[in-house]
Amino acid sequence: MAATIKLMAVVPSTPERCRQLLKKWRNNLYLNKREQSQLAGDLILLDLQLERLIQRKIRISVFGRVGVGKSSLLNALIGHKIFQTDVAHGSTRVQKSVNWEQPIKTLSKIELVDTPGIDEIGAAARHRLASRIAMQSDLVLMVLDSDITSIELEALQVLLRSGKPTELVLNRCDQWTQNQKNELLASIYDRLPRAAKGLKIQTVSAAPRKAKLLANGKVRSYSRNPEVGDFKSFLVNVLTKQGELLLALNSLRQAAHFCQAIKRGRLERRKEEAQSLIGRYAAIKASGVAANPFVILDLAGGLACDTALVLQLCKLYGIHLRGPAARQMLSKVSSYNALLGGAQIGIQLVLGSIKQLLILAVPISGGMTLAPAAPIALAQAALAVHATKLTGRLTAKELLKGKQQYGVQPEAMLRRLASSDPEVNYLLGNWRYWRASSRRSLKVLLP
Repeated sequence: MAATIKLMAVVPSTPERCRQLLKKWRNNLYLNKREQSQLAGDLILLDLQLERLIQRKIRISVFGRVGVGKSSLLNALIGHKIFQTDVAHGSTRVQKSVNWEQPIKTLSKIELVDTPGIDEIGAAARHRLASRIAMQSDLVLMVLDSDITSIELEALQVLLRSGKPTELVLNRCDQWTQNQKNELLASIYDRLPRAAKGLKIQTVSAAPRKAKLLANGKVRSYSRNPEVGDFKSFLVNVLTKQGELLLALNSLRQAAHFCQAIKRGRLERRKEEAQSLIGRYAAIKASGVAANPFVILDLAGGLACDTALVLQLCKLYGIHLRGPAARQMLSKVSSYNALLGGAQIGIQLVLGSIKQLLILAVPISGGMTLAPAAPIALAQAALAVHATKLTGRLTAKELLKGKQQYGVQPEAMLRRLASSDPEVNYLLGNWRYWRASSRRSLKVLLP
């Protein structure tokens, strides 16, 4: 009993497991020279994220339209004015960041990032900005100052589809009565996409002002103390409970995106070469099957041809298979081939047996049985071509998954965590949408 308790005590936490996995994955990451050049910028960003994971430095970005009070909210959280604000229009033109001196026991540093307004740029650029913010932030605070607009909904969809944990913050709540605020919140909730229905909108007044009538009849407004106490407590509670996990999940997600970029590049460059290679092996296999009279030799030759094709495809795609990894790949492809091509194999056995009987009957029939053997041989050849193409496509599909290249993959880790941990599943949000759409876009590049 004591030994069991001791064993349970040393089981690493989810963030620690992610750190160990990503460290091992990064050390074993293989890129050819072309990939090193094309993905250099992405690799730098990935390494920065992995460094933040190791050092427990979380990044929180504020996001939204121009003038909604993003900078004011950050100033209110920090406790003094660091980010420039302007009541007339947005002042943030480039991304800026500052460290928040808020102690969280599981984190060494909290970086707050102010971002440009999303309504000052075109739709395509806005999509790229939202995607970049989503990738480079562990948590996003999307700030509103009124009912949610179509531009904000569009940007929110990008964040949600990337699986980015996002909190909605309604600013300038000092401007409305309680009834008006409730009506506004109801309207926002009603317009949110289904994936965001579970979010609770946080209400703040980051830079409230109070009007005062002067003796000369003029009205002046004066700044008041920010009303962000409840939101600050909420954010501190989130970071205390989930901060380290948010950091780990974003690192896994960013590594998964990087893997997708590698796969896409390899598939794009190799599709035509793979089709040509599969065609050559299909022709070799078809010729052997058509000319050979013995079924057992047909099967043995076909297996040898498929094995050689798998190894050549691995070499073509820049995948290095050795030892157990190679056996695992061949076993996987063989299993798929047996499952999906079982009918062809059965037909091949039947046709081969008939052809062999016809050939053996030649001395008795005076050569007449050779006539039907020819179309049977052609049918065998056609089936061999189909089976070879199937094997080639299945091999490319396995290479697309990428499991055999780096051991345990970041995407596989995310998938396991999502299926086994309800908290992770909730935090990942619509990450499944991204994974499914990525799969579909990559499948068109298969040979």
